[in-house]
Amino acid sequence: MTNILVTGASKGIGRSIAEGMQTLGSVFVSGRNEEALKSITAKDYCICDLAQTPEILGDFIEKNNIDILINNAGEYIYGSIEKMTLEEIERIHRTNLIAPAYLISRAVPYMKRNKFGRIINIGSISGVMGEANASLYSSSKAGLLGLTKALALELAEFNITVNTINPGWVDTELGNESIEQSEFTKEEIIDCIPQKRFVAPEEITNLVKYLISNEARGITGQGINLCAGLSVGI
Repeated sequence: MTNILVTGASKGIGRSIAEGMQTLGSVFVSGRNEEALKSITAKDYCICDLAQTPEILGDFIEKNNIDILINNAGEYIYGSIEKMTLEEIERIHRTNLIAPAYLISRAVPYMKRNKFGRIINIGSISGVMGEANASLYSSSKAGLLGLTKALALELAEFNITVNTINPGWVDTELGNESIEQSEFTKEEIIDCIPQKRFVAPEEITNLVKYLISNEARGITGQGINLCAGLSVGI
């Protein structure tokens, strides 16, 4: 039985992915909200703040022999760089980049022994294009792309694939909160998206399901933009 871990599963994209994996293996979830994690049908859950104690989830990964790791947990912060404190700079990079790298390091030994593994990082179109006043978020998500490419080469011979999905604006609580932090209205943002819509969380879930399938075993080291055309231009 395949063991799947989804981080940041309490809500939004992570919750959609966790619920969509139910027929594909034993699902494990992690997040900071215990009540939300309990409401998801999962074999087990782990409460963890990845910016503070990622080793708790690392131990959980080793204990449960995770075959498929979906690094979804992330944080967003909006504001000009001169207003960012050292604590904010460190926290967002620990959550969005350092923790995924660390969790991968804990999952890979079992994957190598088993000669199988799927690692999917949930990045952002902001890590591909850049986003003014979200430089910390953009830089942390851009780092995932470099990590993905290098690890894909490092792990290819072990039948382990590594890919990153870069969503654009997604119709989730986090997506709507980030609008509230920005200087633009939702209508103004939608007007800049070629398809004139936000991506649905289920679209990301379906792409995850494909990338972990045997049919996608030749796809590795890729950053796939799922952004309703936002990355193409205007």
